[in-house]
Amino acid sequence: MKSLKNNTAKLPRFSKRPAPGALPGTFAISQDAETPTLAVIQYNSEQLVEKTVTDVDSIADYISDDTITWVNVQGVGDASTFLQLSNMFGVHRLAMEDAVNGMQRPKIESYGEKIFIVVRVLSQVAKHLRNDQLSIFLGNNFVLSIQEKPGDHFGSILEQIRESKGCIRKSGSDYLTYALIDAIIDSYFPLVGDFGEEIELVDEQLSSSVRLNYMEKIHDLRGDLMTLRRSIRPLRDALISVKPTNTELFCEETKIYLRDCYDHTNQLVDLLDNYRELCSHLRDYHMSIVSNRMNEVMKVLTITGTIFIPLSFITGLYGMNFDTSLPGNMPLLKLPFGYIMALSIMVGVAGSMLVFIWRKGWFSSG
Repeated sequence: MKSLKNNTAKLPRFSKRPAPGALPGTFAISQDAETPTLAVIQYNSEQLVEKTVTDVDSIADYISDDTITWVNVQGVGDASTFLQLSNMFGVHRLAMEDAVNGMQRPKIESYGEKIFIVVRVLSQVAKHLRNDQLSIFLGNNFVLSIQEKPGDHFGSILEQIRESKGCIRKSGSDYLTYALIDAIIDSYFPLVGDFGEEIELVDEQLSSSVRLNYMEKIHDLRGDLMTLRRSIRPLRDALISVKPTNTELFCEETKIYLRDCYDHTNQLVDLLDNYRELCSHLRDYHMSIVSNRMNEVMKVLTITGTIFIPLSFITGLYGMNFDTSLPGNMPLLKLPFGYIMALSIMVGVAGSMLVFIWRKGWFSSG
């Protein structure tokens, strides 16, 4: 099991905010953003067309009333591309700004005959938790998805479309939108499960050995769990707004599927809350173990020092320089067995103190 390190702050961000006072709808493209690639999938129950295009204007050839057109854009590095897409699909400029600039909270917003959806895409890359944005525009016969970073998140959906599995080829654009959201939500479960295994591993290792990096590991786990929760809980709240409303673009059948997505997000939020609480308990448990072991060390040092204090006094007393030829000299200095008698007194004092400490119960860990 690999440790999930919360170093998202160290990762490059591929979006930035417009300058203060900029006009509404201004695109702020980061220099690190990748050039967008456009894939077009046009289908209905009888036909399927897949095409990678470089010219936005050519997308118009794949839009018709009797087919569903899915345009999947990966990368947000060209402002002119998204300006053309906004004009072609009639997307509000403010919504396209949120899709391009990124760092948006998960949400579902209605713009007249279009619906704008933001979902956070979470993945583990080189032991780091990466948090990207997926923006979805839903229309009557099209779906426009914009991925902040390229990634193969919809391979299962493409397989369903190509092999005509399920009802996706017979359904409208609202069902395709549900499928995209559901694919992202399903990708959360393995990630959350990895965190659960990591927490269990830390719990098992805490009692056997205390290392300095355990506190850092627990802190990183809590940070990653908070990132997950900030990405999932707003999506759950947004799905609530879709369920009871009469949004025309979502038919009643699709709302049933969205209700299943809502149930999944509820499960994830409950799991994350439990894991965060477990991390808090592990942190307190770790601190108590460290404190108890420190007390054990201090107890041993204190007992050792207490025993040697009187012995040091005796040796120091007999180490004073006195002239033994003068009257009133120190006792035992002239006796044949004076040295052995002094040692016996020291052993007797140490033994008496050990018995006293033992009877007080200070040796026991309790």
